Amino acid sequence: MTNETNQATLGVAMIGYAFMGKAHSNAWRNVASYFDVPAIEQKVLVGRDAAAVAEAAARYGWKETATDWRTVLDRDDIHIVDICAPGWMHAEIAIAALEAGKHVPLEKPLANTLAEAEAITAAAQAARAQGVQSMVGFNYRRVPALALAKELVSEGRLGNVRQVRAAYLQDWLADESAPMTWRLRKETAGSGALGDIASHAIDQVLFLLGDKVTEVSGRLQTFVHQRPGAQGPEDVTVDDAAWATLALVSGAIASVEASRVATGRKNSLQIEIYGDKGALRFDLENLNELQFLDATAPAREQGFRRIVVTEPEHPYLDAWWPQGHIIGWEHTFTHQIRDLLLAIDGGTPPSPSFEDGLEVQRILAAVEESAAAKSALVQLHTEGA
Repeated sequence: MTNETNQATLGVAMIGYAFMGKAHSNAWRNVASYFDVPAIEQKVLVGRDAAAVAEAAARYGWKETATDWRTVLDRDDIHIVDICAPGWMHAEIAIAALEAGKHVPLEKPLANTLAEAEAITAAAQAARAQGVQSMVGFNYRRVPALALAKELVSEGRLGNVRQVRAAYLQDWLADESAPMTWRLRKETAGSGALGDIASHAIDQVLFLLGDKVTEVSGRLQTFVHQRPGAQGPEDVTVDDAAWATLALVSGAIASVEASRVATGRKNSLQIEIYGDKGALRFDLENLNELQFLDATAPAREQGFRRIVVTEPEHPYLDAWWPQGHIIGWEHTFTHQIRDLLLAIDGGTPPSPSFEDGLEVQRILAAVEESAAAKSALVQLHTEGA
């Protein structure tokens, strides 16, 4: 089945209604209020608990509910299947949806394993030949300050980039009494901080530099080995923190750090980029700001200057408020849906593609391989390198 993209209204089904489902619902509900995009309708919200999904659908603006995701794939009035389910479900749902001719936005990381990510990407490539689009949800590409950083790097304002530092630090698991969740089991989460948040940091390195990774060394650490479960203590089978050093095709070196036990850090994605003509600094906890240093200025004038990224000239912001009025984390998902809808309408592949997601997955797998081998260097075979 080939999905026709010239529908008067694009029907959307979303699978999953918890954390990411809430964020995505907000985006679907609001995108047309601020951006000129094709008309959409929030048709069906899918979840396994009938009562809970019905409550979520009423709250988030979905017209119908279902408890079996397979039922939405047969419907001609569903054109987009938004997958917000946990990673262990990604491959089965995404492949089936693509084969049914549905456009698929899929939350990161692409899958729990490299093999699953490869299978999903192959399905996306076959579907794309039939006009069916797909996109992996690295929403931080849609932070206006980071989109501006990408522009500055691409324009050569930093010159030759030599070093990148990306650290994504949270503390929601710093307390040893924090309860067990599916995110702490390898069979459901795939990995811990590595796949959950280091994937974002790695994607930012690739996105901002427009580069590819050739070598990886990594380390993983679990600090709290048991958590309180429903039936008593349960073993934690994923990492609490991850570190990686990445060598890139350009010659730049990136250090990546991720932790969910970094006491005092709530949701801090810190990025620093150092070139021979300038430097950039960003912290997600101040997401409307970008720090820029112009190293070509006279030495007496040099220093990081604060750019408040709220001007209409900045990426995405002409759709929102008058200059100087900040936006929030949730807006990144609205920007993501906007870009997806425009790509579907134009018949062009959206970004980041499943191929981009697969590249991140390969790096995650290499970090795990290096960590298991105790500091071994893992080489990646990069296409076009």
